[in-house]
Amino acid sequence: MKKAIVFDNSGTLLERYRVIKDIANNSIFTDVNSLDLIDSNSSLALVVLQMNASVLSSLNQDYLISNLIRDNDIEFDVSFTTKDISKSELKEIIYNEKIATIKDITDGFDTLHEKIPQMELCNGSALIIDIDKKVISYTITSAGRLFPEVLSTVEELKNRGIELFIASGDRKGAISRLACMLNINENNAFGTVSTAQKCEIVSDLQSKGYKVMMVGDGLNDLLAFKKADVSVLTLEQKEEVSPKLYNKTDFVVEDISQILDITF
Repeated sequence: MKKAIVFDNSGTLLERYRVIKDIANNSIFTDVNSLDLIDSNSSLALVVLQMNASVLSSLNQDYLISNLIRDNDIEFDVSFTTKDISKSELKEIIYNEKIATIKDITDGFDTLHEKIPQMELCNGSALIIDIDKKVISYTITSAGRLFPEVLSTVEELKNRGIELFIASGDRKGAISRLACMLNINENNAFGTVSTAQKCEIVSDLQSKGYKVMMVGDGLNDLLAFKKADVSVLTLEQKEEVSPKLYNKTDFVVEDISQILDITF
């Protein structure tokens, strides 16, 4: 039987560094998992901006994020949400938001560079939208570097004839670059996919005759964990993991290289 492994990105292949700004309280924190934050509220949505965030430093910092997105026709996608909402409905909320500014994104840049001065991959910027209040509640900037054993693990898996895929909620451009770094077929790399879409990717591979292992570390991997033939939870990010994931995983590993010991 053909075999495939679907990897999440941040926290799984990439050691993740994230800066979140609470706009209402004008506070910045780095020790909160954004997916857990969203999961704890019934009306939040994680929106990933499909843009290179580095250009924001040169813009008027008081420029509204809503104007930035609308005036430049910046594409965005919903990565994770606790409330069903269409993209068009979210677009209306974002376009009419009158509080969050570019500075609410760039305020996290210095902290991010302090944490990881030699970043290998910039995942980009995202917004957490409060659907009920119709405001941008949080901004997120994130980047990272490959965990030490990723390159050798990927190479060994390819030597074993296992087809490799990436399915991540992160920015599409970042996932394309990651696929290039790992010499994974770009057609096998899916950026800014939702929880349901990750599950669909696993299901599609199974329909094509693959036995599928899903490897991830976050709540947006939950449905894919349930669908996969084998699910593997990675703890290399060393963040608290939701019990929801522990209850749906077949294996738990401390290091990405340990998946080489799992037979499936």
